[in-house]
This record gives sequence, structure tokens and C-alpha cells, in this order.
Amino acid sequence: MLGHGGAACALALLCNLGPAQAAELPSFAQTRNQHRVSDFTLLDRQGQPLQVMRLNPQRRALGWVSLQDMSPALLRAMLLSEDQRFYEHSGVDWSAVAASAWGNLWNTRTRGASTVTMQLAGLLDEDLAQRGGRSVGQKLGQAWTAGRLEQRWTKAQILEAYLNLVPLRGELVGVPAAAQTLFGKRPSGLDHRESALLAAMLRAPNASPDRLAARACSLLRAMAQPCNGLDDELGAVLTRKPLQWADAPQWAPHYARLALRPDGPPAQRSTLDGRIQRLAVESLARQLGELQGRAVEDGAVLVLDNATGDVLAWVGSSGQRSEAAQVDHVLSRRQPGSALKPFVYELALERRLITAASLLDDSPAQIPTRAGVYLPQNYDKRYRGWISARAALGNSLNLPAVRLGLMLKPEAVFERLNALGLQLPETGGFYGPSLALGSADVTLLGLTNAYRALANGGHYSAVRLPKSSPPPATRRVADPLASFIVADILSDNNARAITFGLTSALALPFPAAVKTGTSKDMRDNWCVGWSARFTVGVWVGNSDGAAMQQVSGVSGAAPIWRDVMLALHAGSPGKAFALPAGLVHQRVRFEADREPAREEYFLAGTEQSELRLAATAVSISNPSPGAIYALDPDIPPAHQRLRFQHDGQLGTAGPARWRLDGRPIGQGAAVDWMPMPGAHELVLADAKGRELQRVRFEVRGASVRAGRKSSL
Repeated sequence: MLGHGGAACALALLCNLGPAQAAELPSFAQTRNQHRVSDFTLLDRQGQPLQVMRLNPQRRALGWVSLQDMSPALLRAMLLSEDQRFYEHSGVDWSAVAASAWGNLWNTRTRGASTVTMQLAGLLDEDLAQRGGRSVGQKLGQAWTAGRLEQRWTKAQILEAYLNLVPLRGELVGVPAAAQTLFGKRPSGLDHRESALLAAMLRAPNASPDRLAARACSLLRAMAQPCNGLDDELGAVLTRKPLQWADAPQWAPHYARLALRPDGPPAQRSTLDGRIQRLAVESLARQLGELQGRAVEDGAVLVLDNATGDVLAWVGSSGQRSEAAQVDHVLSRRQPGSALKPFVYELALERRLITAASLLDDSPAQIPTRAGVYLPQNYDKRYRGWISARAALGNSLNLPAVRLGLMLKPEAVFERLNALGLQLPETGGFYGPSLALGSADVTLLGLTNAYRALANGGHYSAVRLPKSSPPPATRRVADPLASFIVADILSDNNARAITFGLTSALALPFPAAVKTGTSKDMRDNWCVGWSARFTVGVWVGNSDGAAMQQVSGVSGAAPIWRDVMLALHAGSPGKAFALPAGLVHQRVRFEADREPAREEYFLAGTEQSELRLAATAVSISNPSPGAIYALDPDIPPAHQRLRFQHDGQLGTAGPARWRLDGRPIGQGAAVDWMPMPGAHELVLADAKGRELQRVRFEVRGASVRAGRKSSL
């Protein structure tokens, strides 16, 4: 036994350790401020929590919790287990030392007479921590440091630091992490049984369940609490998945992954607007619920501030509805469909190829490409003939857009899209005429920011993303006047009435330019648009690219876009788009009342007061010279008719006339013909019979299978 003389000797040894360790002792404030956490909190721009995310996979430590927010039951159980004379000693419990044998005092299998203060000393100084058993020197160092701590810190500070820093089971560090992971609670909510289990782990963090249960039972009895069923309860706690607080914010997981820094403070502020972020999440979930049964489960929402490029909302997926909730669809590449058309029209306006009043051809076309004949169609399979550019873009007609793309050349469209930040991976020639209809894959981030460039009068700047260097200076990419005309068209509810009606989700009570898009086979649909202050992009689809059922941009993504836009302008109605100098605003009339007369914007020098269909160069658009057609024996012949058609106008001279192999077959802009095998020569002539063009083509025959009859 070590008597009082031994204790005095130990005290003398402590005095000889020197003051160096005391000089390195951190203050309580330093210890609290330097506390390293594994889970970080993303705050919105007002400082409200939006997301908690773990960034350190090696250890689990949560934010510092004050002593007053610890459960009284926990404090009692912890002191019963580790230091019953905590409030009586000055760092070292000399009564315990005097009552113990030297071997027991420095026993490596138990904390023995190690007080809470001594244990904290080991947590603050790695040189005093246990590594395969503490030496006498380490134990003496702990005692010395414990004395210094008691002189400089209050008892409450020592206890608070210990509970936040002490290692518990496995990866868990500190009571806050253990309380959440094992019980799904905050330290203030721990009951007697949970407190006893945690206190039992202090003595032997990774002991077997039987030893932990026995230790916890002894503590419960000391607190006059029952411990029946504790074995089963502990078994369930140790085998279930880690828990989260029920009220832990989980509004922005994908953005948090981009924004949170493991070397930053536990709570980190972002540019997100919490109100808009939460509304976007809720609107997406509500809309997908409305679409239940239509084979759609995912979506994404992005909101940008036009002036700054700040991200105000970033919803990467639908969460639990998605089979790939971790995939960030703001950054995933998808086909945007008609959502690329505004850039085609802007470029054509900028190059003065068209005006908003120009009449464009909305009729079927067969366009030869290196891969075969490209046959674009309108979404509703209907065609309107000659229609103004305003109505063609507003109603999202495909054929006029394709013809504009061909006038501009696919490479020019490709270069403009890349200048707007879309980063298309191929070339204009690779995409060909289908580029005007959105055949290239883009991200929601890139597409929404390209729309933001139109909102800013053609001036492009990168989005202000977290962890990125300052964005480059704003540069002009598109013409401000042409960009305004596109905005005016896309905010004109009358211009889109043919396709969308007057009461669709696209109609807002303030000026907002908007465009929808649906990719091939209804795999993706989009709604992207802007007001004077904000640009909002929405994507709806499936993570695996599966087709949706009867879901278009206006029925899938547009209701979410509308919800977000209305929330952004709640209490602050949207303003009209700023009118740039240099535009001419005048009334225009259309021949034969093709469209109602209206006020229209023109680039100076392109204005028109009346639109007429003048005679234009006429040429055969189908078939292409040298085309080869093969009949399918499995399809009735009546369903394989070949359409001859021409581009251009003959004016008032009368309709065009068609001759096949020297025999008249019809007149007009288009004629259908039942194909016959063989080589053929087609002639297009004017009303007076004068030849305008001649093409040769071939039909390769195939006999109809026996037993099949034509439906004619």
C-alpha cells in the first residue's frame, strides 16, 4: 500500500516536471474553438441551417455542446462511473491514491484513480494519451496537467470539455456524436438507461455487450433505477444503423457536397436562400406525386441570381423517390430538346436573317445527312404552313427551328452554344441539323446559366460556385437587342397560345420569359426561364434515362418552375425587361390576315410594316437527288407512300406541277405517290409547265408476303 508518504513523494515528482507543460496548456476557449468535427452544417445566406453532412469518414465528432445542454441523468451516471469525488479534489484524487496500491494506481486495464481532469489532460496532450498502456511518466504528466487545469479552468469547463472530447465506442468521439448515432437524440434528451450505457462505455469503449450491460446495470442500481431488459436494448442499439436527429436539416445534400469544406468551421454560410430552397424541394416532391403512375421519379431545380450569379437554390434529386438519390442531376448531362431553340432564334435575329415578324416555313421536310435522311416532326405531328418567327418560337414548332439552324449552319450554332458555357463535347457536324432541336447533352447548370446570359442582355459570366476561384469577368456573347426580342417573344402569352393555350403554368402575373423542352421518347423534360432578377431551371425525368408516359415540359417541369418563380417574387412583383436602345417598335400587318396585326420589335434597318409571301426560289426538298428507298414487305403498301414536296414560293403564278417519268402526277407544294420499284426521274415545273428542277431516285422493291392484303 502507498501511504501518505508515498503520496507526498508522488507530489514531489510532479513538482520536478517543470513548468513547460503548463505553458502549453490551452485555454478552455481555445479548446472549444479548435474542436474538430466530422459533421458540418450548411447555412443559408441568412445563417439558417439547411443541411448537415459528414465529411470525415474516420471519426465521428459533432459540434460542441455546452454543459447546460447535457442531460442531468448523463452527468450523474458519468461521475458515478469515472470520478465520484470530482467536485472535491483539485485534479488528482489523493484519497484514492492513498487507498490504492501503486500497481493499481497505474494499472493499464482500468482508469483506477484517474480522475476526469486527468483523463481530460490526456485528451488535450497527445504525449500524455494512452498508447498501448500509460507509463509512470505519462501518468505523472497527467496528474501535473490536471492540477494546472483545475487552477485555470472551472469545474464546469472541465466537465464540458471532457464530455465533448472523450472517445466512445468505435469511431464515436464525444457524447454528442454517441447520443445521435446510437440513440438518435441530442445529449439533453438522454434518459437514465441511455446515460448509463454511455457512461459504461467511458470505462471500456469497445468492451463486449455483456460487459457493457453489466457495467450499465451497476450504474442504474446506484441511481435507484431498474435495469431489466438492458441486454436486449443494448444489443439493438449496437446492431442497428447509425441514427440521425429527427429534426436534422436535410434540404440541400448535393449543394452541401460542393460547398462544405472539411478545413472550415463547423457551420458554413452559403449563397442559398433557405426559403426558396425548401420551397423548391417541396414543389418537386409535390409535382412528382401528382405525376404518380406516369413512370417519372426524379427531378432537379436550380435558381440563379441574374446580377451576381449566386446560387439561390440547388435541388439535385427527388431524394427518397429516386433510385439514384446521390446523383446530382443539376450536373448530369441530358438532352434539352426544344429548350435550345431560343439560342438558335437569337443568333438568326442577331445576324439579321429574320425578324420576329418574318414568315417561316412549318411544313414537313426530309433532310439528307451523312447518316441518312433526317425527318424532323412537330411535337403534335401537325404543321401550320407559313408562320411568323414569334409564333414559331412561342409555340415551339420544330420545322422552322431546324430550317433556321440550316441557314445558320450547325457549326455556327455549336460555337454559340459553347460560348454560352454549354461545353458540348462533339462538333457541329457531329450533331448536324438536329442540334437546333436539342440533340446535344447539356447540364441543368449550364443550360440555366446560358438562359441567364439572355436575361443579362447577351452578357455571359460563370455561376459563382463554392470552392471555385473568382469567376472571370463578364463578356458579351449574344447581341443585347436580339436577346431582348427573344425575351419579349418568350414572355408573350399570346405568342404560345396555339400550343400551350392562354392559361398554362407558363403564364405569370409579371413579365417572365420561359421555354420548355422534351427530349426524344420523353426521357427528359425541362422548363427554363427568367424574370428581370432571377433565372430558374427545372428538369424532370428518370435517373436511368427511362421514358416517361405522357409527360411534357409544360405538364412535368413547368408547374415547379411556376411555384419557384412566384415564391421568388412574393411581395416584390417582377419588373418589365429593360428596353435596350436601338430597337424599333412599330405596327406590322400580315397578308391575308395570316396573323393578327400587332406591335413588333425590330433591329434598326430590319423593320417591316407588312408581311407578304413573295415569290422565292423553288426547289425540290424531297426526294433528295440520288435517294434510295426500300419497300418493307411487312408494311401494307398504302402505308409506304412517298411524299414529293418543294421549298420556296411561286408567288401568284399558280401552284407547282409534278411529272414523274414524263407523266403528270399532281400539283401543289406536296404530292403523295404510291412507290413502285425501279429508277425514276421527277420533274418540278411552274404553272406554265417550265421545268424548275429535275432529280433522279430509286425504289427497291420487295414482294408483299402471301396472305396479306392492302388496306386500300
